[in-house]
Amino acid sequence: MDIKRQKFLVMGLSKSGEAAATFLLSQGARVGIYDDLDSERISLMKSRLTEAGADDISRDSLNETVGKYDALVLSPGIPIDHPLAVAFKRAGKAVLGETELAARYFKGLSVGITGTNGKTTTVSMVEKILKESGLAAKACGNIGAPMLEVVPEPNDTVAIAEISSFQLETLNSFCPHIAVVLNITEDHLNRHYNMENYIFLKRKILKNLTETEYAVLNYDDPIVRAFAEGLKAKTVWFSLRERVNGAYFSEGELYYGEEKILSAEELFVSGLHNVQNALAAIACAKILGVETEQIVSSLKEFRGVKHRIERVGEVDGVAYVDDSKGTNVDATIKAVANMKTETVLLLGGKDKGYDYGALFSAIKGGKAVAAVLYGENRYALLAAARKSGFAGVYLCPAFAEGVALARMVAKSGQTVLLSPASASFDEFSGYEERGEKFCAIVREFANEAQSRETVCEATAFTETE
Repeated sequence: MDIKRQKFLVMGLSKSGEAAATFLLSQGARVGIYDDLDSERISLMKSRLTEAGADDISRDSLNETVGKYDALVLSPGIPIDHPLAVAFKRAGKAVLGETELAARYFKGLSVGITGTNGKTTTVSMVEKILKESGLAAKACGNIGAPMLEVVPEPNDTVAIAEISSFQLETLNSFCPHIAVVLNITEDHLNRHYNMENYIFLKRKILKNLTETEYAVLNYDDPIVRAFAEGLKAKTVWFSLRERVNGAYFSEGELYYGEEKILSAEELFVSGLHNVQNALAAIACAKILGVETEQIVSSLKEFRGVKHRIERVGEVDGVAYVDDSKGTNVDATIKAVANMKTETVLLLGGKDKGYDYGALFSAIKGGKAVAAVLYGENRYALLAAARKSGFAGVYLCPAFAEGVALARMVAKSGQTVLLSPASASFDEFSGYEERGEKFCAIVREFANEAQSRETVCEATAFTETE
């Protein structure tokens, strides 16, 4: 692709959209930008990009762009079947994403990690291990930093890229040295329509691998295990249940081949799901030649990622845990299983096309003693809870009210767990903003409780006098 001779329309000014427009402009391309959201952040970004040479496209002239631009660069939040993307395709023009641009121009080594759950944790584990072993490594992709930001880095940089199904829709050139598929469970069906499409997209991360690359696959997941069929790449497995050719878990210990790496008790992060993430990270590190001692040291010190089963405070004897990153049913089931005390669960947000009956059936009779349902999909959640016979359901419209209601419902010694099993886009820009809001509300609770205690102490002192 000769960028200087091409005209690109960047649609959607998320982090990846901004990165794509900035990169294309730096390479001398003609760039148009469009976003139908009206916010201060978008306005500032448009001003910066137009000053750098981009054309700000209006809604009225959007349909004319098919004839004027050679390629459409979609933000991950915009589906591939958007009418404009369809129009570009029909006109025989390219539709790509920011990660596809990065895949074409990044010259270093890459590790691509996908799956329904555990991507961010595994990417963070691998980054920590590689950095602390002395390698130049940078986490990128869906984890927050667009992959294009790694393109200017030295050629010895290892890009550890979290790749979502949204990014895979427009990703065709990516050929990582190591491709990891962690697991596949129901997710994003409101966008991908059915599991067959979702599985097809996840498998795309393996399609360009040759005999010199590696596929690190979850042996315990039958869908992922089938991905090994017909692969040219070397397959390295990880498993919680079987002694496999790769990384596995046996009698409380994590192994790679015949070598014991460390015990599960030595991991700071708890839960079998984190043992599984660590096994995948160990496999990647071993393939890249990292010494066992360094792997052990890094994993022992790994403290987890923000908004993933993160304890954020305790107020009036009630613990508050932020799992805003639990945006699907399987993630929420795992989060509830990780709780040590009776739990009031906060559920809700934007519907992603799930069967929530599976959620309530899985948590019924366990640690979850109540559920506060909020947000756009609260009635769908309510119907599923009633059908499954899950008792202790409370309903409210908005997130902040839901957190306040959960505080009223929870008793001392219990836990309030935010693990929504839903996207956040009915009220927030992403799970990060939702998690930060939860943390802010908990801090307000703590301040109120502290003020109440101070008043009580002052009153008691006066009465004693």
